[in-house]
Amino acid sequence: MDPLRDLLAGAAREALALFVPVTCAGCGKPDAAVCDRCTAGMSGQVLRRDIAPGLPVWAGTEYTGVARRVLLALKNDGRTDAAAALARVLGAAIDAAVHGLADENRLGIVELAALPSTRAAYRRRGYRPVDVLVRPTGLRMEHPFAWQRQPADQIGLGVEARQANLAGSLRAGRRASGRRFLLVDDVVTTGGTLREARRALTAAGGCVLGAAVVAATPRYLP
Repeated sequence: MDPLRDLLAGAAREALALFVPVTCAGCGKPDAAVCDRCTAGMSGQVLRRDIAPGLPVWAGTEYTGVARRVLLALKNDGRTDAAAALARVLGAAIDAAVHGLADENRLGIVELAALPSTRAAYRRRGYRPVDVLVRPTGLRMEHPFAWQRQPADQIGLGVEARQANLAGSLRAGRRASGRRFLLVDDVVTTGGTLREARRALTAAGGCVLGAAVVAATPRYLP
């Protein structure tokens, strides 16, 4: 699907959600995509951890409880109507990343770079979760990545196995050369995808300053 058709399809799904009875993606309460209580439950202090030297990641919340349920509803159940609540969490992580990089005198001009969905995931969903999450923020996002090969499903793989599975799977175009990026994704677990994205952008002449995600798996938080 080309970008315009992707955008129109996403808009159609979100418009349909306005007319179809919904329940909260976090708790099942009727008449709200994400109820006020669940929205508040996903808000809190932004978390930071360095998943590799020079690769700090800011997460808007932990990948547990309500946040996990709402993200899974977006990714697995077509609940794009929950994106607005998640976008606020991601926006807080992006703001924290920008301020953190500025404090380290590393900011300058930085662009947001979306982590890609695998082809299988895109065919299954019909949309890219990261694009749906960023759209409500009004921020501009670049898509510098393409798959050189499709990695296997990451579920159940440990840190080393995930990294081996992803190694060399992404490439970035020549237009990335000389540009500085903040990577954007939905969830960080081991950080393997973010490290592979940094490798691909660095190989293309770009520079990755860090990453911002909606949620981080608690196991890998400090």
